Parts: sequence; structure tokens; C-alpha cells
Amino acid sequence: MMRYRELHRRLTEGSGTGEVAGWAARTLELVASGSLPAEGVLHPLGFVCLPVERGDGGVCLHLWSPELPPPSPTTSAWHCHSWDLLSLLLHGRLSNVLGRLDDGADLRVFEVLSRDGTDELRPTDRTVRVSAADGGTYTRGGVYTLPAGVFHRTVVAGEAVTVVLGAQRPGGHDLSLGPPGLGRHRVRRGRDDPARTVRLARRAAELLQEDR
Repeated sequence: MMRYRELHRRLTEGSGTGEVAGWAARTLELVASGSLPAEGVLHPLGFVCLPVERGDGGVCLHLWSPELPPPSPTTSAWHCHSWDLLSLLLHGRLSNVLGRLDDGADLRVFEVLSRDGTDELRPTDRTVRVSAADGGTYTRGGVYTLPAGVFHRTVVAGEAVTVVLGAQRPGGHDLSLGPPGLGRHRVRRGRDDPARTVRLARRAAELLQEDR
């Protein structure tokens, strides 16, 4: 099984997307068959995350499906990571919208502290206005990056499958934008129903095989 370093090398070289797609299809087939245990995490932004490798360099498969509940963040879809993201779109269509922040009173910046499946959202003193800019639209085979600290939101319609690589940036913070009056609170990232995770993994594997 490919690990972070090999996947990162192939994607940054630009010539290994086919091999990465094949690895993803085989990994999804193993999850669907039960040969590779993987606990799907139902993300508040509307997709299931399948963690494949954890550490300073992490690897996940993200699955979007009409079968999943709609996004339900307590703040908003605007967020930034404490880690550098490198992603390959394996199936579907995905658009990134970048956010430019200026001082204002429209939205409050929240720091997101994640631990043991729980996100603690702490309001900061900073309030901002956000202006949207095109961050690119991608179809199968598209590779994109989002550096740590870049505010964005991702738009996906229908089914999509991505492989996401994350490299932790020391001193970075996960942040989100929400209503100015919203207080400190916690959100539990629930484990997806195991049967649905298997079903989505099987469907994603089939889509990737059809695309080859």
C-alpha cells in the first residue's frame, strides 16, 4: 500500500495520478470487503472521511454522496487548515472558493481545537468581512493545493471522491468563520453508520473502475 511520501511524490511530479487512482480504487475495495478496517467519519461539511494514514503526513479518502445528510456546520463553510493540503480529484466535479478577509463585523473568527473526535470552537476577538474569489474548478484527474491558513469553502454537487494529503504546519491553527454572537461550543464528529461507509466505499470503487 502506498503511503504519504510516495503518494505526495507522485502527485507533485504530475505524472503519477493514474497510479494514485489505482491505489485508491484498491483501497476502497479492501474497505468494502472488510479486509481493511476503516471507520468512516461523518464530517460537518457533508462528506465521509476515511482515514488511511495518520501522523505529521496524513492520508484520507473523502466521499461525497447524495445519500449523506447535507452539510451542517455550526459556524459556516468558510474555514482554513493548520496543515498544507494536496488533493487529487478521483471522480466528480469540485470547486474551491477562496476567501479574502478584511476587518469588519459580519463574521467572527473561531479557533477549532480537535481532540478525540470532538471539535471545540472558541470565538476569538477578531471579526471580519469575507470576499469570495475563484479558487478553481476541478474534474477527474485534477490536482490542487490549499496552503495552511488560506480561507476557503468547497462546493461539490452529487458524487465525488478525492484523496487528500495533509502536512502539518507547526504553529498553525484550524479556523472557521461564524456568526458574531455565537459562543464557545463543542461539536462531535460522529462515526458514520458502518454499513453506509461500506456501501459508499463500494460505490466509490465502482465509479473509479468505470472511469479507468
